[in-house]
Amino acid sequence: MTTPRLVATDLDGTLVRSDGSVSPYTAGVLAAVEALGVPVVFVTGRPLRWTEVVFEHVGSHGLAIVSNGALVWDVARHEPRTVRTMDAATALAVSEELRAAVPGTSFAVESLDGIDLEPGFMERAELPAGVRRAPIEELFDRPALKLLARHEELAPEEFWALAEEVVQGRLVVTWSSTTALLEISAPGVTKASTLEQVAAGLGVEAADVIAFGDMPNDLPMLTWAGTSYAMADAHPSVVAAADHVAPGHDDDGVARVLAGVFDL
Repeated sequence: MTTPRLVATDLDGTLVRSDGSVSPYTAGVLAAVEALGVPVVFVTGRPLRWTEVVFEHVGSHGLAIVSNGALVWDVARHEPRTVRTMDAATALAVSEELRAAVPGTSFAVESLDGIDLEPGFMERAELPAGVRRAPIEELFDRPALKLLARHEELAPEEFWALAEEVVQGRLVVTWSSTTALLEISAPGVTKASTLEQVAAGLGVEAADVIAFGDMPNDLPMLTWAGTSYAMADAHPSVVAAADHVAPGHDDDGVARVLAGVFDL
């Protein structure tokens, strides 16, 4: 393997430990890789408000890819670099059809301003102040980064399969949660397609990228990158698709691989 020119890593279940922390060892390795002139780009399904807690580890390139590729955030300038929003009419049509096909489905919408939810959407995380609860038809009054669909009774993969039958490629449907929460993006918006744009801006080709992930929403990125690692405790589909397997996220797997690759 040639020495990578860009590192792309997922956060939850990959770089970040189960307690939500980035260990001192991992932070040190990321800084050492950046010092070699190799950017480390965080590529996460997290919304912006949950990604800001790790921005202290973003290097001099200052970019983070959030919301599964719907947003590239310029950390230094505290402003969006790229925004890839959904067509409201398409998203509303899909939500109506999905609820009809899978009764019990509830929805939320992620935007640059935060999250807005239907009354029946049961969010697991603490909600920020000022969150709106309204019917889905009223939640697309601002540009949307992601449509979230939740079901309280189905298993994640079962819900995903049913949704794919309904969506028929009109939007991108994926998941990264242990609950039945689907993350739905605009057509063509994936971690891979946005990472490709960021890499091109940095003068890096796919062959020179090393990527790490653990869940199905990471699959496009892992199959696009020249070198890919699934975490030891990753979803089986991710382990099958990746070139290699790294130690688990609670064992500093990303950092331990990078220390070897860059001879730190």
